[in-house]
Amino acid sequence: MAKKKDVAIVGYGETPIVLRGGRSSYDLASEVLEQILNQTGVEKSEIDGICVSETMSETSNPFWAVFLAEHLGLQTNWTQINGMGGASTAAGIIRAASAIRDGLCTTVLVVASDAQSSYPPTEQGGPRWEFQYPVGLRGPTGVFGMLMQRYEHQYGLKYEALAKLAVTQRNHGLMNPNATAKLKAPLTEKEYLDSKFVSTPLRVLDSVMVCDGANGVLVTSTENAKRLGLKKAVYPVGYGEVTNYKVDDLLADITESGFTVAGPRALAQAGMTPQDVRMFHPYDDFLIAIMLQLEQIGFCGKGEGSDFILNTDLSHKGKLPLNTGGGQISAGQPGLAGGGLNLVEAVRQMFGEAGERQVSDPRNAMVTGIGSIPYAKNWSCSNVLILEQ
Repeated sequence: MAKKKDVAIVGYGETPIVLRGGRSSYDLASEVLEQILNQTGVEKSEIDGICVSETMSETSNPFWAVFLAEHLGLQTNWTQINGMGGASTAAGIIRAASAIRDGLCTTVLVVASDAQSSYPPTEQGGPRWEFQYPVGLRGPTGVFGMLMQRYEHQYGLKYEALAKLAVTQRNHGLMNPNATAKLKAPLTEKEYLDSKFVSTPLRVLDSVMVCDGANGVLVTSTENAKRLGLKKAVYPVGYGEVTNYKVDDLLADITESGFTVAGPRALAQAGMTPQDVRMFHPYDDFLIAIMLQLEQIGFCGKGEGSDFILNTDLSHKGKLPLNTGGGQISAGQPGLAGGGLNLVEAVRQMFGEAGERQVSDPRNAMVTGIGSIPYAKNWSCSNVLILEQ
C-alpha cells in the first residue's frame, strides 16, 4: 500500500490508569467515548463503526464487541474485534482505515478497555502444563527471563542500559497525570539494579504492573473530517504486521521476532528510515522488549541495543523521545488496553497537548504492538504503525 493521507485520527480519549479500581470495562470505555465526543464536538450518531480490542476481564464473553457497542449507544454498520493482545489497537487503526476506504462505514471508534486487576481472568495461552510448568516457565516473566538469558549469551547485555530505560520512562510517567498512583515515585538506576530478581536475570522493575484502564481514538476519512470541521488530525502512513513469525522453525532464535519484517515494511510504506523517526512509542511489557525492537526495526544493529540506549538521549527533550507518557512500565498496564496506551500518547503529542512532557518536533511517531508472549518461541504478533502530521 502506498503512503496515503485519506484517513485520519481526529480525536482521542484515555482514562486514568488505576490499580484494582473496581470499575468494569464497559464503564471505562464509556468514559473514553465521552472524552472523544467532548474533544471533537462530533455527534455520537456520526459514529457508524466500532473496532474493539479483546480483554482479559471480558474475554469469556463472545459478544464483547456487540454488547460494548450497545452499552455505548452505538448503532454500527461495521463491527470488528481484534484478539491480538497488545497489538490489537494499532491493528485496529489499519482495519478501520480499510473499512472506511471500502465504504463499509464512515467514522470508527477504535477502543480498548480492560479491568484486569479488578476482574482477573482464567489463565490464557497455548500448551502450558505439559511443557512450560515442569521447567518453570510459568507466565510471561519466566519466558522473558529465559529470553534475556539467551540474549546475554549471544550478544552480551549491559544492565545499565535497561536501568536507563527504566529511569527514562519513570521520569516521563511522573509527568503523566493518568499514570497509576503506585508508580508515581522517582526512580534511580541504582534502585533498578538493586530491585529483586523474579526470573533471573529479569528484575521486578523490568516488567509491567497490571492495572485497569481504557483508551481509544476516533478514525474517519480526511474528507469527512473537513465536513465535520475538525482541525486536528494525524495520519497512519505506514504499517507492518507479522503473526507467528517462523512458526514452523522449531529451532528459531527466540531473541528474533516479527519486528525484523514488520518494522522495515512500515518504514518503507511511509518512505522513511529509522533516522527519520521523531518519537518512538514501543510496546513495553518488559524492558528487554524495547531493546530488541530498537535492534530489529533498524535503529541499531543486532546486539548493539545496549550501546545505542546508553549513547542516545531518549528523554522527551532528546534525540529520540521514548514512551513520553511513561509507557506501560511506568504508567501501568491497563490489561489488554496496554497496546492503546502508547498509541494515544503519540496522538496526544502530535496534537500538541502533552503539557510539560511535550516534545519539540512531533511531526511523526512510530508505535508498536506485541501480541501474546514467546512461550519458548517468537512473539505471536508484532506490528509497527507510523503516524504523521
